[in-house]
Amino acid sequence: MNPFTTLTSHMVAIPVENIDTDQIIPARFLKTTSKAGLGQNLFADWRYDPDGVPKPDFELNQPAAQGAHILLAGDNFGCGSSREHAPWALTDFGFRAVVSTSFADIFRNNAFKNGLLPVIVDAETHRQLFSLVEEEPDTQITIDLGSQTLRLPDGRGVSFPIDEFSKTCLLEGIDQLGYLLKHKTGVVAYEESHPPRVNTAITQADIATAI
Repeated sequence: MNPFTTLTSHMVAIPVENIDTDQIIPARFLKTTSKAGLGQNLFADWRYDPDGVPKPDFELNQPAAQGAHILLAGDNFGCGSSREHAPWALTDFGFRAVVSTSFADIFRNNAFKNGLLPVIVDAETHRQLFSLVEEEPDTQITIDLGSQTLRLPDGRGVSFPIDEFSKTCLLEGIDQLGYLLKHKTGVVAYEESHPPRVNTAITQADIATAI
């Protein structure tokens, strides 16, 4: 994963609450184990008509969405079934962060594992962000992960929560396995400092002797 330090970008706003993972990436696209190309199917049922033609009024199909790395979404984003393909599709499209007032827990954890930062803001800031996008689609905000701050165009900073482990992994661009491998030397040294484990497995010979 690419490290996440600071991100300055304009936003794509989808003012819909309770967007579930089946809307983010419909189940028919879950057969692949590759992230490549999933961005094309992001919000597929909202984004295309039955013939596969892009709907011009959907947010991702509008010119302002091009080059946007921040998705501004309604409350309870990512609810529904657990599927890691949801953050895969979002990141493949180009998003590095999603801003909402709350996220479903499983989606939030999957996002962290895949380099996507879920940013929780208060309701007033949330409303202000939607107003900014409506008035000026090119409005940019800055997300500073190190200070856990979202900075608005007027200079106001809004703090957001994140646990230290997820923050460290995002800042360093590693997942859980990468974090463990980073400590490989210490793990090996710890194991070597202890005597060999006693083998407690019972063999057929042990059983015969006991009988």
